[in-house]
Amino acid sequence: MRRTALGSVLILLGLAFALVSREPQADPRLAKGFREPERNGWTFVHLEGTPGEIGYQHGALLAREIGEAKAILALEMERDTGKPWTYFREAAERHFWPHVEAEYREELAGIAEGARSRGVQVDTWDLTAMNAWLEFSNYVKWREGTTSPPAPEHCSAFLATGSYTRDGRPVMAHNAWTGYLDGARWVIIYDIVPAGGHRILMDGFPGLIHSGDDFGVNAAGMMITETTISAFDGWDPDGVPEFVRARKAMQYAGSIDDFARIMKQGNNGGYANTWLVADRKTSEIASLELGLKNVTLLRTMDGYFGGSNYPSNEKLAREETPGFPAGDPSNGANARRARWDQLMAQHRGRIDVKLARRFLGEHYDTYAKKEDANERTLCGHIDLSPRGVKPWMPEHGPAGAVQNKVMDARMAERMSLTAAAGHACGLDFRAAKHLKEHPDFAWQKPYLRDMPSRPWTEFTAARGGR
Repeated sequence: MRRTALGSVLILLGLAFALVSREPQADPRLAKGFREPERNGWTFVHLEGTPGEIGYQHGALLAREIGEAKAILALEMERDTGKPWTYFREAAERHFWPHVEAEYREELAGIAEGARSRGVQVDTWDLTAMNAWLEFSNYVKWREGTTSPPAPEHCSAFLATGSYTRDGRPVMAHNAWTGYLDGARWVIIYDIVPAGGHRILMDGFPGLIHSGDDFGVNAAGMMITETTISAFDGWDPDGVPEFVRARKAMQYAGSIDDFARIMKQGNNGGYANTWLVADRKTSEIASLELGLKNVTLLRTMDGYFGGSNYPSNEKLAREETPGFPAGDPSNGANARRARWDQLMAQHRGRIDVKLARRFLGEHYDTYAKKEDANERTLCGHIDLSPRGVKPWMPEHGPAGAVQNKVMDARMAERMSLTAAAGHACGLDFRAAKHLKEHPDFAWQKPYLRDMPSRPWTEFTAARGGR
């Protein structure tokens, strides 16, 4: 009787072991990565390890978001260019992938594998096209020999130091301008600990190995952001994609010189930006206006640099942004530039994180000389503008400032930033209401979502928002 009972127990144990062994086991590549619950609209993700491990963690932890991001970008890019997603996949394979170095190839492949492990069907060409998304306007023009929509106006930003800030050290602020379709999803905080290079804390979009709107800090003390150069026209098919150089600079730069060297090396002209960079160790700040033919690096220990999509260098403006209305104060980029100059002068010696957050919620229109939320204000509301931002966005286009970030040197020391999803001014965007009032944008209905204004929230590397 005892032997029978013992035999039964052993059989049951054997069956249990067999069942357990058939259950899917956690992939060891996920051991160091994690995702925290959403906080005030943001999702904090920690990625750590080799390029392949970091990629796999990224893909697995953000699989749902990556699948949705692919669908949205395909919709937007086809609408803008008339080209199907297969066109951009083919471009990714033929024209971008050959210039992606091995480390980032491994990471992109890892993202695809990780996402597929969670049932999201993407591959390396999808991920490469998504990462090159912001570079395609100039690529299409080069490849087709035709006019394509210019690079959208992305972002308002400033970087100040010395006698302009409360403690004499750098303060950096940025809000991302984009369509609300993708902008409402540009709410990932990436904490990346790579096997090589420096730790990174940055905001970003699902599936991208770079920030995209480029706001971050690394463990070497480099504070980095940028704003797009409007109406830029230029492309080098033999150059290194901007997304590769941007990620490499964020990961490996230990000085302003390092940053400028990495960004200039192999520059393809894709997604041309004015980069604002600070070294929190020295309190020096710099502006790198990175055209394809014209590159200008300015540096100071006492001053500020603003960014709002305008070209500064006259030669660059003449040769590489021929369509930019440099003398037009009603142009949104010029109006925001004027407002940065006003704010820096008015608040010299007092600029800190609190003031920077207030600046990003500004609705003062320097052209109309009044408060009026529109495309000319630092907190951009193209959806409320009867003018739009043409040719990028028509009247009342659902676009504008979608999220905001600020840090100072003290925050950079502890790898921390403060961020607010939605408009910093407190105005909410309601998708159903907007589509009812402006039915021309009904094509966005499957993906356009509400974008409520959220409170400022601090995130710190390794601890998320805890």
